[in-house]
Amino acid sequence: MMKLDLHTHSIASGHASTATITDIAKTAHANGLSLVGLSDHAPATLCAGKPSYFQSLSYAPRVRCGIPILYGVELNILDFDGRVDLDNTILEKLDYAILSMHTANIRPGSISQNTNAYIQAMKHAKVKIIGHCDDVSYPVDYKSILDAAMAHNIVFEINNISLSPEGYRGDTLANNTTILKLCAEKNYPVILGSDSHGTEHIGDFGYALDLIKRLNFPEHLILNTSVESMLNFLKINI
Repeated sequence: MMKLDLHTHSIASGHASTATITDIAKTAHANGLSLVGLSDHAPATLCAGKPSYFQSLSYAPRVRCGIPILYGVELNILDFDGRVDLDNTILEKLDYAILSMHTANIRPGSISQNTNAYIQAMKHAKVKIIGHCDDVSYPVDYKSILDAAMAHNIVFEINNISLSPEGYRGDTLANNTTILKLCAEKNYPVILGSDSHGTEHIGDFGYALDLIKRLNFPEHLILNTSVESMLNFLKINI
């Protein structure tokens, strides 16, 4: 059973969500999760939270509606040198950061350009998750990214929305299969992300779990199965 979901978005993300942080916590608790993480889009996303919003999260309650909550961000990679849209002084105060590429912020490049962008962006503070790196618009060298991720203690996300029929990142099945096979070979964990914008999909990993089952990916390498393992990975005490 999956115990946690760290890829969720509130109304502060500026699109496709009207949910408050309390709404997210309440739904996560009702859906049987033991931990939820808030990862709103960083400022380069249209109408997303300003830097001051992310600064204020360090003062937010650690428990809402009976469930512990972590406060993170989904960073936008802005160029092929790995620049992102929050500085390290703000990131240091958050629990974690997800690295992502979005076409509104960076044009798709070559395999080497996209790969370098991810690898360079891993050097920013609190980066712990590589978000939806399955997007067919951004071809990458997954082996090189995994090698760098292992060196920085960062994991790939298997994004449930990417694998769903409603997904908008192309046919991501082959890319997610490559990620999972490489991680299995290295005995290295992954994390599943609902990428829920609002409350509807919080804790929903159905498509990701279907693929994991087909590939016989080891359950002990899925960080969502243990709150203790997740917190140890993030080096957080709550």
